[in-house]
Amino acid sequence: MWVRFTSHLYVRIWLAVVATVVVLAFLVGAAWQLSTDPPQLPIREVLVHNSAGEVIGKAQTKPDRKLGEGLEFKVQTLDGQNLHLVLPRPKRPPTNSWTKPPFGFGWMLGVVALAVALGTYPIVRRLTQRLEGLQRGVERWGDGDLSARVSVNGSDEVAFLAERFNHAAERIETLMDTQKSLLVSHKSLLANASHELRSPLARIRMGLELMSEGAGSSQRAEISRSINELDQLIDEILLASRLDARQTDAEPFETLDLTGLAAEECARVQAELGTAAQTHSLTVQGSPRLLRRLIRNLLENARRYGTGEISLELSQSGMGTRESVVIRVNDRGPGVPANQRERIFEPFYRLPGASEREGGVGLGLALVKSITERHGGTVRCEDRPGGGASFVVELPVLAVAQASRSPSQ
Repeated sequence: MWVRFTSHLYVRIWLAVVATVVVLAFLVGAAWQLSTDPPQLPIREVLVHNSAGEVIGKAQTKPDRKLGEGLEFKVQTLDGQNLHLVLPRPKRPPTNSWTKPPFGFGWMLGVVALAVALGTYPIVRRLTQRLEGLQRGVERWGDGDLSARVSVNGSDEVAFLAERFNHAAERIETLMDTQKSLLVSHKSLLANASHELRSPLARIRMGLELMSEGAGSSQRAEISRSINELDQLIDEILLASRLDARQTDAEPFETLDLTGLAAEECARVQAELGTAAQTHSLTVQGSPRLLRRLIRNLLENARRYGTGEISLELSQSGMGTRESVVIRVNDRGPGVPANQRERIFEPFYRLPGASEREGGVGLGLALVKSITERHGGTVRCEDRPGGGASFVVELPVLAVAQASRSPSQ
């Protein structure tokens, strides 16, 4: 409790001020006590008269008389008599011991400390409230709210810091808005250009079909292969643009048989399909077109870079709300280095040394990642025992998948 209370800046400043005043008062009091000499009591004198009023003797108190002692006189009269006079100290009414030293001085320090505490708390609290306001503004801005600003009060260092923060936050917000506008324009331009490229491609394909079958068959095959690759690239660019722009959110999610969909795609590339022992087909909630593209891209990637058999395995993991479907595509290719397993999912990234003849421009795995995230899942690359690579996609079941398509997206 004490640690939590003293964690506030204003409490620490306030306690520091109060403690400083108390220590200073003690030091001043101690120095005053040490530097002050004990009080010198006055010398008192007594006169003895006879019945005629004549002075027959006199005496004085001792010069070393101490405070609190009674008065004592030794009088020698003119006729040689020695008189010993004692005047006892008068009794005073009882007083409160708390007002006597050193308690009286302690009470004085307590009153001083209380006065300092009451006087400094509003000042310290006002200062730290402004610092706390600046802290809250910085936290909001750090959490992603680029429109967060802090109030500027006064003309001291705190006000200057708040003003500079507002200025920097405004500049960064402007730069981010500009970047977003440029990115949207870039994606729109890319999507429109890709769409427009389909018309000349269709004319070239039609002209190629009208060519004679005899002459230039090898060149014709090469042109046809290039056209198919370019058409696939345009299709991937268009899909990537729609995924970035969230246009695919308009596609309804439905319950689909993932086992049947995977079987169709495996048959297309002669890949082996394996499933865990189950009594029913694996079903997920998602977009059939997007999930088909996800499986197709993984199989095409395995066929393009693999040298042996290709297999696709389906299984389930987790229970309840954490239940998920696992898609694992295995190949016998060269594998992926550990330091490249994150970058291969970046758009247009290809592994160093990849040949142009292998096809692809680096969009297939990027689309796999975008589609997986759109369905609330994850994707990763692992080493395959015996050589090669395994691409693992985990997709949540119905309840989680629906949550991933909330309006917050």
